[in-house]
Amino acid sequence: MSSEILPAVELQTHPAPAASIIWLHGLGADGYDFVPVVRELELLKAPPARYVFPHAPTRPVTINGGYVMRAWYDILGNDLVRREDEQGIRESQALVEALIAREIGRGTPRARIVLAGFSQGGAITLHTGLRQREPLAGLLALSTYLPLASAFEAEKTPESRAVPILMVHGRSDPVIPIARAIASRDQLKAAGHPVEWHEYEMPHSVCEDEIRQIAAFLQRVVG
Repeated sequence: MSSEILPAVELQTHPAPAASIIWLHGLGADGYDFVPVVRELELLKAPPARYVFPHAPTRPVTINGGYVMRAWYDILGNDLVRREDEQGIRESQALVEALIAREIGRGTPRARIVLAGFSQGGAITLHTGLRQREPLAGLLALSTYLPLASAFEAEKTPESRAVPILMVHGRSDPVIPIARAIASRDQLKAAGHPVEWHEYEMPHSVCEDEIRQIAAFLQRVVG
C-alpha cells in the first residue's frame, strides 16, 4: 500500500520550485477542490512552490449510507472520537508518506515540504505529519481535528515536536464542531507543539481571511 502513488493535480508557481505543498481534500471532494486557492495565494505573495493535490481513494462511507465516494477513511458515525476507522486512517498515512517520499525524490527536502488538508484531509495531515522521523516544514490543518487522539501520545515523534502547525476553524461549523477542534488544539499544545489558532464566523468552509493567514504561514515556514 505504501508504494502506491495516488493520482494528483499538480501546479507549479515557479519553473524550479524550492518548496512542495501536499494538500489533501475533504470527504467526497477531489484534488481539484483547492486548486483555485493557489492563484489567491500567489496574489498574497506566498512563496513559489509545487502544489500537489492528490485524489483520495474511493470507498463506501458508512455515515452516508455506504455510498462510495472519495474519502481518506470511513466515517462510522457522528461521534468522531469513540468510533474511528483506524485501518483507513493508517492506510491513508502510508499513501501520504509515499507522496512525501516522491517530493523528496524530486529534490525537495523534508524541511521544505508542507502538508496541508481540509476536514478529513486535515485529520490525515495532523496524523501523518506528527509521526515523521524527520520533520516537515509545517502543517496546515483546516476545519479539522486530531484523529486517533488516544494513540497520539505514544506515537508522536520527538523530531516532529517543533513543526509549526496552523489550525483554522469556523465557529458555526456543523460538520466538525469547533469544540472538537479546540480539544485537538489543546491536546497538541499540552504536548508542546507550536499551534497557531484562528477561528472565524463561518461554517465548514474557507474564508478570505483564512487564505491570508495561510499565505503568511507559508512565507514563514518555506519563504
